[in-house]
Amino acid sequence: MNIGEASRLSGLPPKTVRYYEEVGLIKPARASNGYRYYRDRDVHMLRFLQRSRSLGFTIEEARRLLSLYEDSNRKSEDVKRLASSRIAEIDRKIAELKSLKRALANLAEQCHGDQAPDCPILDEIAGTIRAEA
Repeated sequence: MNIGEASRLSGLPPKTVRYYEEVGLIKPARASNGYRYYRDRDVHMLRFLQRSRSLGFTIEEARRLLSLYEDSNRKSEDVKRLASSRIAEIDRKIAELKSLKRALANLAEQCHGDQAPDCPILDEIAGTIRAEA
């Protein structure tokens, strides 16, 4: 099948399919005219990659997961370690976002939101220190 069909069946844009080939995640066959030819197995791998990326795994983590998936001698502990590492990273990002939310909420609370030009939000972004009146 051509890239358009592989794209449709995998749920990935053709650009992403080409990128995954470029970084070595998939290797479609080539027809005599040089065009890519995707097999059912390629589409299966594209779906696998799409799902792993939707769970937040990086390209390199998806590469490792794909390698483990294809390894009949794999250890599930290796897969779990990758998932646990991803969970820890998600928890770190959640904590960072909560901290950002608190900081921005504090600034928004300090802003009068009126017709005056003074704005603690802009002062903070600009890194200016307001003089006490």
